[in-house]
Amino acid sequence: MTTPEDTRTIDYEIREATSADFPVIIELIRELALYERAPEKVTNSVEQMEQEADLFRCVLAVDATGRVLGMALWFYAYYTWVGKSLYLDDIYVREESRGYGIGGALLKRVFADARENGCKRVRWQVLDWNEPAIEVYKRYGAEIDSEWLNCSFDRQGINLFPE
Repeated sequence: MTTPEDTRTIDYEIREATSADFPVIIELIRELALYERAPEKVTNSVEQMEQEADLFRCVLAVDATGRVLGMALWFYAYYTWVGKSLYLDDIYVREESRGYGIGGALLKRVFADARENGCKRVRWQVLDWNEPAIEVYKRYGAEIDSEWLNCSFDRQGINLFPE
């Protein structure tokens, strides 16, 4: 695997998130949703994250002053074709912190977790118009699939689904 060249440097560390970080994680999720042109779709909350904390893992990129620069949040899944897998739900670096290699460092941490936990696949999604992210993922060697389409139901759709 080849890695992109980092053109700028900044002092930061990647660390495990704790429940004390849930407010800033929600803030980052909202920033990402705004970037992805769907801020109205975020219904998650700190309280919900606290109730569901055992369902996900999260790491944060934090600078020397303690400011959170980005995050990666994932969970484990089971895919029938390959078995245990890691699903990277969100990876996000604040706009002013991009270009320092933080996204790559977050990805490396996610892949280290996948290796440590015996995952057979790492999967995530990227919007087809998000060319900067697509280019980063391609430089790392990701296969970008244009064949499969997402299917989903929100809470209302789940409740309205025929019994």
